[in-house]
Amino acid sequence: MLNIYLVGLMGAGKTTVGRQLAKKLRRPFFDSDHEIVERTGVPIPTIFEIEGEVGFRRREIQTIHDLTETNGLVLATGGGVVLKPENRERLHQTGWVVYLNVPPLMLHERTRHDRNRPLLQVSDPLAKLEALYAARDPLYREIAHLIVDGGHLIASGIVHHLLREYSRLNTTTSP
Repeated sequence: MLNIYLVGLMGAGKTTVGRQLAKKLRRPFFDSDHEIVERTGVPIPTIFEIEGEVGFRRREIQTIHDLTETNGLVLATGGGVVLKPENRERLHQTGWVVYLNVPPLMLHERTRHDRNRPLLQVSDPLAKLEALYAARDPLYREIAHLIVDGGHLIASGIVHHLLREYSRLNTTTSP
């Protein structure tokens, strides 16, 4: 069974959509950020504080590698997973990658009260989201098998769309 990986910036809805999609497909669901927290026993802001972004990304590479060794799961990735070439290659080659593309202004509305996002603890979070979007959007597009405009649909609508596309994918690739 083909793994399904959701990529996109923080606040794009990867975890919400991933949970619903996994439930509909009767598959296990994982969130790579939650897995990192489980493995380390500390929140992500603490990892950033102690090890910096470099340390966090190192842990993320190992977590992505471990999770992609399994078949038949739905995985919501962290927003920066695409920064490392080994993650991009691994995700693209071991599953079906869906990019939830949401504009920075909408991401800002969704994340503005969340203190658990270290990269947004700056004086102008919207400007930071715009910069992250500019830097990461091409990388998400590079590995995506499907791009979904996540700014115009609610989670259940995105799930319905993904189920339809995934079913279509499976009927065109079946022997």
